[in-house]
Amino acid sequence: MQHRPQRDSLPKNPIVEAFGALPPGTTQRTLAIIMGGGAGSRLFPLTKDRAKPAVPLGGKYRIVDIPISNCLNSGLRSIYVLTQFNSMSLHRHIQASYKFDNFSRSFVDILAAQQTPTGSQWYQGTADAVRQNMRYFLERPFDYYLVLSGDQLYRMDFRALLHQHIRLGANITLATKPVALHQVSEFGIMQSGVDRRITRFVEKPTDQTVLQEMKMSRELLSAIGSNDDEELFQASMGIYVFNRDVLIQSLQNDLVDFGKHIIPQSIKDRHVSAFIFEGYWEDIGTIRAFYEANLDLTDVVPEYSFFEPQSPIYTHPRFLPGSKINGATLRQAIISDGCIISDAHLERCVVGIRSVIQSGATIRNSIVMGADYFELEQTDSSNLPIGIGRNCVIDRAIIDKNARIADGVVITPEGKPSNLDAENYFIRDGIVVIPKDAVIPAGFWI
Repeated sequence: MQHRPQRDSLPKNPIVEAFGALPPGTTQRTLAIIMGGGAGSRLFPLTKDRAKPAVPLGGKYRIVDIPISNCLNSGLRSIYVLTQFNSMSLHRHIQASYKFDNFSRSFVDILAAQQTPTGSQWYQGTADAVRQNMRYFLERPFDYYLVLSGDQLYRMDFRALLHQHIRLGANITLATKPVALHQVSEFGIMQSGVDRRITRFVEKPTDQTVLQEMKMSRELLSAIGSNDDEELFQASMGIYVFNRDVLIQSLQNDLVDFGKHIIPQSIKDRHVSAFIFEGYWEDIGTIRAFYEANLDLTDVVPEYSFFEPQSPIYTHPRFLPGSKINGATLRQAIISDGCIISDAHLERCVVGIRSVIQSGATIRNSIVMGADYFELEQTDSSNLPIGIGRNCVIDRAIIDKNARIADGVVITPEGKPSNLDAENYFIRDGIVVIPKDAVIPAGFWI
């Protein structure tokens, strides 16, 4: 005879344990809006043919999988992704990855920029993108709107954010991340008291007097469990929660951006609260940040891990075969599905799906994004197969998808300028980027 488990033995929800239960139905009354429309110029050439959220990440994922998975793991199942620039591959990925049954009201839908009777402009900024799609956002009785960026690597349970928003009676809540002084110039910096109410905002401050005024107080540092003698500042993460009526009122103007316009104006006459997030968070909107975040995944104990059974990252299920290693030396390498690696030396590398690496190749400190398909017959006019050829040496590089690199190629940024545009490769932030579908002939030195 089976016995039912005692109440104390049931698994505990850490959010409920830490903050208390959300009001019933809160997640069902929350709409998530993910910004995926930017041109992603800082990630060029990875965004040459695709939207920034569609850039491959961690071997088998896309950047957009991070915010969508955070939503799903937080119980939020009403999600719009706003797209505009080079959006075909992003649309295809979302449609293939996120399908719900016919008996739920869950959805991950795409809203592309479009011409309408009221306007024909491209999205001018994050606030303008939301404004242009408000008629869709107001169709259902959502009480809260969660606005998210599409180019960040983090793991957050948004129920904690919603709980604080409701408990403090805020009109707007934005997530902030404590950062050190040397990082301040990269972010918009918020100032709040122990009550979390934001009283001041400064975009990328550099003035020393302002910096001294904006740093987190001893009381606030103690409240979040940090040493009260640390010099930390609250950086905006670009994650916002709006009440329904506040979002409507905030967009009854021609302001185009949340971070630069809507939030600074709202601080003056609305209750804007800071949700201080202390977990791993990385803006991967530049080549250097993207490169380092990927390679950090290969650490023995990485700061951000995809090995989290309680909050998995979802993506397109491809049903690829297990990777085949025909003899290789591997050290701190992530090998994705469907790869064939023969007698190669890989050190601190992320190897994407369907990668083919021939014998004698040496790859260090690099990202190989793999291929979109298995090449059964040679169809390219170069007569080179997709993948890395024999005896290649690749160091500090990003090899985009479907690249054809012939035998004996050497790729390294050594002795070259930190930024350079060439015919079939680019250098950004001291990292060589081989663009998608590129062809590198035999014996070529980069």
